[in-house]
Amino acid sequence: MSTEDPIVEERTRLSDVLAQIDRQLVRLEAYGDDKDRDRDTTDVEAQTADEVAEVAVARLRGDRLRDLRVARREPYFGRIDFAEVGVLEPTPLYIGKRGVEAEGTVERLVVDWRAPVARLFYAATGAEQETSYTSPEGEVTGEIYLKRNIVIRDSNLQRAVDSFVRGEENLSVTDEFLLYRLAEQKDNRLRDIVSTIQAEQDRIIRAPRERAMVIQGVAGSGKTTVALHRLAYLLYEYQDRLRAERMMIFAPNAMFLEYISDVLPELGVGGIRQTTFHSWAMEQMGGRMKLADPAERLASWFDRPRDEAYEAERRRLQYKGSVEFAQKLQQYVAQLEQNSVPEADFEPWDGAALPAQAIAAWWAGDYGHLPPAKRRERVLARVKRWYEMELKRQSSATVRANQRKQASSRFRAYSKKWAAFDVVALYREVAAAEGLTSTVAGRLGAPTSAPGRSLVEASEVAGMVYLHTLLFGVDGTQRFDHVVIDEAQDFSPLQIEVVKRYCPSQSITILGDLGQSIHTDQGITAWDPFLRLFDEDVRAYFQLDVSYRSTTEIIEFANAVVARFPGFLQAKPVFRSGRAVKVEALRSEERLNRAVQAVLEMQEEAHTVAVICRRTLDVAAFHDALTAAGVDAYRIEGDESHYQGGVSVLPVYLAKGLEFDAVLLVDTDDMSYDETPFSGRLLYVACTRALHQLRLQYTERPSPLLPSVEAL
Repeated sequence: MSTEDPIVEERTRLSDVLAQIDRQLVRLEAYGDDKDRDRDTTDVEAQTADEVAEVAVARLRGDRLRDLRVARREPYFGRIDFAEVGVLEPTPLYIGKRGVEAEGTVERLVVDWRAPVARLFYAATGAEQETSYTSPEGEVTGEIYLKRNIVIRDSNLQRAVDSFVRGEENLSVTDEFLLYRLAEQKDNRLRDIVSTIQAEQDRIIRAPRERAMVIQGVAGSGKTTVALHRLAYLLYEYQDRLRAERMMIFAPNAMFLEYISDVLPELGVGGIRQTTFHSWAMEQMGGRMKLADPAERLASWFDRPRDEAYEAERRRLQYKGSVEFAQKLQQYVAQLEQNSVPEADFEPWDGAALPAQAIAAWWAGDYGHLPPAKRRERVLARVKRWYEMELKRQSSATVRANQRKQASSRFRAYSKKWAAFDVVALYREVAAAEGLTSTVAGRLGAPTSAPGRSLVEASEVAGMVYLHTLLFGVDGTQRFDHVVIDEAQDFSPLQIEVVKRYCPSQSITILGDLGQSIHTDQGITAWDPFLRLFDEDVRAYFQLDVSYRSTTEIIEFANAVVARFPGFLQAKPVFRSGRAVKVEALRSEERLNRAVQAVLEMQEEAHTVAVICRRTLDVAAFHDALTAAGVDAYRIEGDESHYQGGVSVLPVYLAKGLEFDAVLLVDTDDMSYDETPFSGRLLYVACTRALHQLRLQYTERPSPLLPSVEAL
């Protein structure tokens, strides 16, 4: 192991690696870049074997060229010196986002972070005397001599820090590199954490694919990024069994999807679909439904008073997302199956009859394994084939023509006697029987050339898609290899059950924070209802209680907000000290001006600033005040799909999942945030959006949830 200065040693190494990458780039670029990689290969049958092989080679070459260009900017971020048992000298292994091979040898210049041996880099703490990893050849045991964190930006070495050196006293340097990265400013996109993955995060990322995993993570614990890195790992580890296009990420809204959109491409992963549950559900229903404005519903839901009417509505909505309601839908379909076949014989013409008993036998026996809608289709097709065969027995062409005409007419009439499988109508029939009438039931106007679409509530969607799967089944092309559900504490058990039906392998990663469960109309307060949906031998629960996002001062303040409520998981801060949390009492008439002043002050040090309002109706007022003062502020509302960074003004319910350098919470008075667990969760969410600065302002009386800053 070298005793050189880390910077000097790594600068020499980097120069050599870049030179080797450049030589490979020159050779690959000589083939004409990677345009052949995108050549149309749909008509494979029309191509010769040589042409197919040529396209495949071109695609691999193009992929390699792309990876090398990315690797050149930042070839690696870590180094670990490891010696197998029986080997005297350790081997330096460099870890990067993409593997890089040396030309003409079996040596790897850079090991892909997902490779088995790279696990040593993330698991190494310096406490263990001996460690191991699982290679294709079996368990490899040895000892770590050195762990080094490296920062390279645009091919330039910026930093090299040894977090562990064998035989030396390692005094609290393990977190130095992590703190350096956490102190960086935010932009308008979530970043990958591949260089700072912690041991507890790595265990989740590398868990076997046959797992239904629930991850409870406090605000800022990196659970979203961990889930995205898990997708990249699974595609690497199981590349012969999993396909990116059969993976899905469900996120809470379109803006959040854009916010996380850079992580997977940066990790070299493409093709994974990212959407919201409701958008995907609309597609599964074949465009036959239109969702009532979700932005309007959310705004009214979060702004309305928590009175008896609210509680009654909340219970109604939660029942619509429950497993109990799913069982009602199952019972209804079972009853529908029993009554689907008409009791009368089918008589295509006078003197011919197909007994109802025979048709019922086909329904229950020959096609009993199919879902009802497909079974209906198959049985009716068989009835039609039967009378077509009967027609062939007629020798007279004239008689045959008359009977065919009569049979067609009677067959249409007979088909209408069968149960119709209109999902929306059937769902609402069950819902009405359960006392769950819809507030938007009806038909939307549509052009005469296209059928109308049913307007549905967001709370109805999961039940309708579930009913659709019961009636029509799930097409094999629509099934998932793996699913990630983010902000899952705001999902209902019925939504999880629907996703499970589209992912029969139960390879699902569910992540969220019960402390941020603010959608009380459908969310959960415990993970057990989700865990019970999966087989005991495949389900797993993980807990991430360290927050890497915010300073110690912000985390301690947020913890104090919810400390009085039982069941809240307190976040453990990484020791990164910053500014004290500032709480300001204002006069009512200076409410808007003081907010503008606070934003201008925070902008001096912060790239991204958020003004978070309790009520949706206040967003416009603060946005207008900032704009009038010359601040280029961006207003985020319920239907927004783009987060631009800079200064944002938004309601608290849309802030969840995002993070900002500095946050100003306005109107933190006792009317906005009363002494209830719901208000506690809202205020906790708002506080934990801040990385470096947190300020709160109130008029009249402060919220009883606000801790005494001096006491922290």
